[in-house]
Amino acid sequence: MRSGGKSHFRISLFVLAFSLLQPKGARAEYSASFKIQDYQEDDDRIRVKSQYLLGKATIGDDFVLKVEGLVDSISGATPSGQPAPEDSDQVPLSDLSDRRKAVIIDASNQFGPQNVTFQFAYSTESDYDSTGYTLRTIRGFNQKNTTLTLGYSYTDDLIRAGYHEEWQPRDTHDFLIGITQLLDPRTILKVNLSYGDASGFLNDPYKIIQKTTEILPGLSLPLTFPENRPTHRTKTVLYSELTHHLEKINATVEGSYRFFHDNQGVGSHTLGLAWFQKIGSQFILRPYVRWYRQSTSDYYYVSLDGTPIEPTPIPTGNAPYYSADYRISALDGLTYGIKGIVDLTEWLRLDLTAERYEMTGRDDQTSASAYPKATVLTAGVSAWF
Repeated sequence: MRSGGKSHFRISLFVLAFSLLQPKGARAEYSASFKIQDYQEDDDRIRVKSQYLLGKATIGDDFVLKVEGLVDSISGATPSGQPAPEDSDQVPLSDLSDRRKAVIIDASNQFGPQNVTFQFAYSTESDYDSTGYTLRTIRGFNQKNTTLTLGYSYTDDLIRAGYHEEWQPRDTHDFLIGITQLLDPRTILKVNLSYGDASGFLNDPYKIIQKTTEILPGLSLPLTFPENRPTHRTKTVLYSELTHHLEKINATVEGSYRFFHDNQGVGSHTLGLAWFQKIGSQFILRPYVRWYRQSTSDYYYVSLDGTPIEPTPIPTGNAPYYSADYRISALDGLTYGIKGIVDLTEWLRLDLTAERYEMTGRDDQTSASAYPKATVLTAGVSAWF
């Protein structure tokens, strides 16, 4: 079963340390990485166990091939969309379980000052299939002190909802332009601007909304209905990152800011700060913190009681729109953690990450019990040969 509990754990685990902190010595032409992750929400809610395997080969002087495979298993419970009963502050939860398998193939080639990358991605679940294609080019200018990145991706998704006989399609187009500038020998500035356009089935097929409905004269019951979102969504994202190497203490500090806005009223700001500290010749320590604030969607309701909206048993994709998904309410998110990386040899690296994720609501209607708090543990090993 696919559910809202899945969205915040799908984070790529193959994060490379900043290049200034890479161990000295040339790497070989082939490498492999294996990582496991355990995402556990408090109060025995959602738990996700993930395994990742990445292989990389450099063929000749210019061609690089990467193949990544991953398996996620999810279990537990997540808010269904119903509000907390009058005599309780606990929102109702829905049990779920599923397994996702995915593969990503990434091929890049250097043509003089320009690098061209093509990526193919496919993932499958019991109720969700996704096929994606990405084309990206990076070109260096100004003696490679400036790089320009252009990218386009297309994703073709199929979603199964119980109230539809056939799988529902969704198409997404994303465009990116980015500039990376070397400000001085120890400082790099990166700015990316992206635009996305999604159309088709954009509902979460397992989220419901409640409205007290008159069944018979004088008899009303709290009934539930599927959410109804628009069939078209656009988004704009501005991301900036400043990285500075502190040579005297052999460390690097990285600050970032991300602005997000869509055509459905959601806007967000994300601030991040990370510190890469190299200790001796073999160990890197990276503490980090990330703060997130989001405004509410135009069509978010805790319930439809007190509104003139009459929900339908099958979503129409036409106005009026409504959803009780806490993820589109006004909220704050805080992530903090620490990662340790140790180079055991010239060809073998181990890493371990522990992080904490906390989400809190900012309105006076959504129950605090809807928002998750989670602990995430990640361990990995990488080898070069």
